[in-house]
Amino acid sequence: MELCVMMFLLVIPSSLAQEDMKGKVFLFPKQTYTDYVSLTPNITKPLEKVSVCLRSFSDLLRTYSLFSLANPGVGSAFYFYESSLSGSSVYINQNSTTIMTGGGPFDWRHTCVTWDSDNGVVQLWVNGMIYPRKVCMKGSSIAAETSIVLGQKQDSFEGQSFSSWPFVGEISDVHMWDYVLTPDEMLKALYGNIHGNIINWNSLLYEIKGDIPVQPKYWCTYHNSYKSCS
Repeated sequence: MELCVMMFLLVIPSSLAQEDMKGKVFLFPKQTYTDYVSLTPNITKPLEKVSVCLRSFSDLLRTYSLFSLANPGVGSAFYFYESSLSGSSVYINQNSTTIMTGGGPFDWRHTCVTWDSDNGVVQLWVNGMIYPRKVCMKGSSIAAETSIVLGQKQDSFEGQSFSSWPFVGEISDVHMWDYVLTPDEMLKALYGNIHGNIINWNSLLYEIKGDIPVQPKYWCTYHNSYKSCS
């Protein structure tokens, strides 16, 4: 038994890590088409309902990718990005819908995207506020064999090809569910009181490709007489 355990440990890639990432961020320091973070989800069957929430912090004035889920033959099975001009765009199995959000304050941005195959409804929540709902790919499903990447748009399965909109900034608190969060659950997600059952930031299995350090998360508010950081 001891020999089997030792052999198993030897085949685990040294760059693959699983840890509680509470209070930490992935820092994407520069524009690059080679650096990214790969996440290993707990998916055992095709997805017909999806919710993804994450926090991002960036001073980019251009379009940038946040979350990219690809299947074999489907580069944008569940993908969303931000644009200073066109708002947020969500792709479901290569089909897209755009939701105008307008500019926001220079601060951490909590973004949640949900999709329900039963009716095709796509929801976007930003900092606890819902935007007008759209419909995309009703009756479709997302295959269970997935490649999930942060900070890049996958043009092919398993993050082997990136061509546009790399992220520069910080990403934290990534969670994913195989169901659509209710408004009450969205509030819990905003304050970190609910964790994903597919991807859980507090027990995250990830692999870093390139120069993306893990750093403490700083969240500071300055007032006339005091500073508060968490």
